[in-house]
Amino acid sequence: MKHRIAAAFFALALSACSPPAPAAPEPAPVVETPAQPETPGVSVSFMAPSGNIACIYTPAGGTAVYQTADGRAELSCDRNEPDYLRVVLFEAGPAQIVPTDERGCCSGEVIAYGERWMDGPFICDVTEAGVRCANTAGHGFTLSRTRADVR
Repeated sequence: MKHRIAAAFFALALSACSPPAPAAPEPAPVVETPAQPETPGVSVSFMAPSGNIACIYTPAGGTAVYQTADGRAELSCDRNEPDYLRVVLFEAGPAQIVPTDERGCCSGEVIAYGERWMDGPFICDVTEAGVRCANTAGHGFTLSRTRADVR
């Protein structure tokens, strides 16, 4: 029994002299990196040779100065005469005639009659009869001096 007591005291003395267990390393601080903004897109403008109809294409994600309502691409075309009119074609869904007090028509690259303009999900044919545009879903519009049809 004396040996057991002596061994116990020896173990206690030894543990008291031992260095403490190393502390767990502290976790590295979490550094949050702010999300980098995507590079804004560039809008593209074009018009019919008559100068009466012009369109602005806004790519998906918008531009530095304009964001589309749903973040997708958009094509907006204005007719100056006989009545000012705006038609907007969305990447997904049908075209809409949109009331506006803005008068931004008409500027941009002139697309010759008989030529086709294409960008993103849109294709437009420019003819002497007007401008006809469609999205990849098959929705679109026809805009001329005498009519504005949306589909």
